[in-house]
Amino acid sequence: MNLTGLRAFHVVAEAGSFTRAAAATGLSQPTLSSQVRLLEMTHDASLFDRKGRGVSLTPLGRRLYDITARLFAAEEDASALLDGAKTLRRGHLRVAADSATHVMPLLSALKQRHAGLSFSLSIDNSTNVLARLIDYGADIAVTARNTSDPRLHSRLLRRDRLVLFAPRGHALALTGAIAIAALAGVDLVIRETGSITREVFESRLAEAGIRPGTLVEVQGREAVREAVASGFGIGIVFDSEFAPDPAFTTITVYDADLDVAEYVVCLEARRRLPLVRGFLDLVPAGDSVPAIPTPRSVEG
Repeated sequence: MNLTGLRAFHVVAEAGSFTRAAAATGLSQPTLSSQVRLLEMTHDASLFDRKGRGVSLTPLGRRLYDITARLFAAEEDASALLDGAKTLRRGHLRVAADSATHVMPLLSALKQRHAGLSFSLSIDNSTNVLARLIDYGADIAVTARNTSDPRLHSRLLRRDRLVLFAPRGHALALTGAIAIAALAGVDLVIRETGSITREVFESRLAEAGIRPGTLVEVQGREAVREAVASGFGIGIVFDSEFAPDPAFTTITVYDADLDVAEYVVCLEARRRLPLVRGFLDLVPAGDSVPAIPTPRSVEG
């Protein structure tokens, strides 16, 4: 098997075009094209659909990319152990998280300890965050989704809870705390499928037999805030993420278990790598984590 051809295929698959792959690797576009073409001809395989200036993976190409992602991640791991990253003098850590609020303090602390490191952070819902970790697209995941997958190592980071928020003049906002039954027929602005925020809240509504009004589904927390501000309904958010705003009031649901937790997760096979271990070392062991915050009273 020609590793040069596999590497060329991998960088093009990641970049989505031969031009971007050439810029990222410093190789010429004709060189990459010939290496990929040779790989395809040698194995009588079609790996890319060429479309204009870009490319997309064929079904066989997607399967091969799953393998090359693991292959070259393992190569990077071996290099990290041997080239001095063991002391965390340098390196690049890729983090996927469902909330910047929970992960930024950890990245800041790691940067202070090891000034030579660099980071990239992607934000998505909990389901996609774990999928990215499993596919070797991230080194660390910070997510509210707990997992018993034996491929993953998980540590409890902190405890939190879900709260509602509404425009200050909303009828339910006047009380500051409500029973979950008060949400019957009330319009809600809710995160997309795959979000722990959505899963937990919908589960509690179902357990209580409550049917809300219209569910307005939006992508991302900022979109939830904008939709609430525009009058589409009441929003749901982690208590720790709600930034005080004179336009909104938080509302506590006092008779439903809306407690959640945030976890730091990595692949079990990679937990002893220097960069991953350095991040895990920032997480308290066991259950020694911040408690769920006390519910807010009515603001203003």
